[in-house]
Amino acid sequence: MHIIVCIKQVPDTTEVKIDPETNNLDRSSAQAILNPYDAHGVEEAVRIRSQFGGKVSVISMGPPSAVEAIKKCIELGADEGYLLSDRLFAGSDTLATSYILTRGILEISRGEPFSMIICGKQAIDGDTAQVGPGIARRLGLPQLTYVKSITGIDQDNHRLTVHRKLEDGYEVVEVKMPCLLTVEKEINHLSYSSFPDMIRAARYRPRVLGAGDLEVDPSLMGIKGSPTTVNKIFPPSRREQGEILQGERAQVVEQLIIKLQHRVMNNGS
Repeated sequence: MHIIVCIKQVPDTTEVKIDPETNNLDRSSAQAILNPYDAHGVEEAVRIRSQFGGKVSVISMGPPSAVEAIKKCIELGADEGYLLSDRLFAGSDTLATSYILTRGILEISRGEPFSMIICGKQAIDGDTAQVGPGIARRLGLPQLTYVKSITGIDQDNHRLTVHRKLEDGYEVVEVKMPCLLTVEKEINHLSYSSFPDMIRAARYRPRVLGAGDLEVDPSLMGIKGSPTTVNKIFPPSRREQGEILQGERAQVVEQLIIKLQHRVMNNGS
């Protein structure tokens, strides 16, 4: 079983700031990390390989510095890593990114067809959750999004059973492989890296593929292939500090009613 996991290097959003003059993300203000949802995708792929055998490959599109995110995946137990990096890829939106990753997946699976592609539910720097479904659409694969657990794998019949997260519960879905999954963080708990994997990750050098290696159409990637434009990025306005009401239940209810009445009166004036 060959499992391909799509991963991304992102700025740590607990540290990222916005430039007040340009309204753009100041990526230099935050440490670059492996997208947390993708880390859980790698963990799940490694667990499946441990049970059923096979190989786990990770693939990422990004600048040369994204090598560090791939090395982190090797530390988590992945077998191979591929970085899609080229100046022609710069400025790609989610549509163009899904195209480039699709071409990369086709390239690395020539000799070893994949059974499953796993993506994190979304990247924490964009929160669009569009790239995984975009890849599935381009490859003509069945896709299962918001997967919270994989409950069964039938290799003989190429079937996979998962629980998909819904707002008010979950649904059980069976799908034929090959397929694409986007996973939630709750699908597993990240395990500690083994010492041999840490040593291997420190020495590992992923294969870097450029536009010339992927047989791509330049009009479908980069700024040319990106219909999305971002006019402005800004932080949400700071909310007023909440107030905790003290006392017995009846007293708290009375205080709340009075405050709500005052608010209604003030808003109406």
